[in-house]
Amino acid sequence: MLCFIWGSTWLVIRLGLESLTPFFSVGVRFLFASLFIFTLMKIRGLHLQKDKISIRLYLIMGFFSFVIPFGLVYWAEQFVPSGIASVLFAVFPFFVVIFSYFFIEDASIDIFKIAGTVLGFSGITIIFSDQFGAEITDYLIGMTAIIASATMQAGIVVTMKKYGNHLNPLSMNFIPMLIAGICMTLIGWTLEDTSKISIELSGAFSILYLAFFGSLVTFTSYYWLLKKINIVILSFTAFITPITALILGYLIYNENLTSNDFIGSALVLIGVLGANIGNLRKLKRQPIIKTNV
Repeated sequence: MLCFIWGSTWLVIRLGLESLTPFFSVGVRFLFASLFIFTLMKIRGLHLQKDKISIRLYLIMGFFSFVIPFGLVYWAEQFVPSGIASVLFAVFPFFVVIFSYFFIEDASIDIFKIAGTVLGFSGITIIFSDQFGAEITDYLIGMTAIIASATMQAGIVVTMKKYGNHLNPLSMNFIPMLIAGICMTLIGWTLEDTSKISIELSGAFSILYLAFFGSLVTFTSYYWLLKKINIVILSFTAFITPITALILGYLIYNENLTSNDFIGSALVLIGVLGANIGNLRKLKRQPIIKTNV
């Protein structure tokens, strides 16, 4: 479910941009998402954590996990096909590996992670190769923006891993999404051409789907799964999600890959898979612990 929803969000973002401007669209999405999370927190009787570390993390996550990265993605999807956008974003786990090695004490990098990272970045280079030597286009800038978004979010994930273990998954996302909702809606309303905004079914569906399923359901499910299953298995979402996005983009928007796009996408996904081989081998050697459910 998680892989399908996250894979579909790339297509739904593009669908919403047919009638909405990028920043306004992402702003309204997170306003609704924060409302959904707040409602769920009230139902479950959860209180917002207000210690100094939590407040600092709320601000960092708000701007560097939602405002800037999602602003880049939404802007880029005006020019980059949703399938390719999802593949480019698949560099996320590679940067998590790199940042973890430098900032988390017990993190390690084995030969499989190195080989997978090299292979993945080789795929990115092939995808970009058609743009090398050409004039700077919105398509090239858009692809670069998605890479920057993935890099930034990888840094935030490592930061939250190191300093945010005490945060409840819902409260951890409520304030950052609220910050993103307010900031991006105001930016969209003041800087974008609001005459291009039209109230259509596609735009309304995009916002509500992304707010509820693409934000509330996915983030809540992800952190719930993080406590229930091995993180190695969970990391394979980065491999499956782009495949889902590529298939949906082809079926619904008739997005076709060039030969370089196809080869590059394959190398990125194989790289994600290869980077996890070492972890899978360790997982295989671990004893099975039976528990009563």
